[in-house]
Amino acid sequence: MIPRSPATPVTVQTTGRSSGDNKMEPNICHAFIDGANLHKGVIELGWQLDYQRFRVWLEDKFNAINAYIFVGLIPAHKDLYASLQEMGYILVYKEVTYDGSGKVKGNCDAELVLKTVVDYYEKKFDRAIIVSSDGDYAGLVKFLKNKVALDSVISPNNQCSYLLRKLNVPLVYLDTQRKKLEYSAGKT
Repeated sequence: MIPRSPATPVTVQTTGRSSGDNKMEPNICHAFIDGANLHKGVIELGWQLDYQRFRVWLEDKFNAINAYIFVGLIPAHKDLYASLQEMGYILVYKEVTYDGSGKVKGNCDAELVLKTVVDYYEKKFDRAIIVSSDGDYAGLVKFLKNKVALDSVISPNNQCSYLLRKLNVPLVYLDTQRKKLEYSAGKT
């Protein structure tokens, strides 16, 4: 959860799934973020994302109480990971390998899909946000749509896969939020 001042109220909608005893549970929203896709997508658009503002935006716009960011575990990035956690992200790490030229290989797609589906069946959320423009998530997005558990897909770049676009789901292009979310030194 994002650190908030005591005076900042947090509202939770109450239109979620029934727990079986006719009481409605809170309408809980979680964001599942492909960290590499988010970073690369925004960089390709020529700007840098302010991750603190992005976390606040996810909570304010979508009421995302948890934001899982899936990243390859690279020890040299430990300060970045600590910073992201301080901003309110929950990090899910994937062990990385290196190809013959020393390039990092740490695809987190399977981990993101598995975590999302397991959490859905364990009733940890009612609505999910998927942050990626990668067509590899089309099966997950279709699953969530069929279960009426998809809030939105957020595409980090303007080249969102046709496999996602053709599913006719709510789609937000992050570039449309550039003014709110762009990093600039001294502004948070």
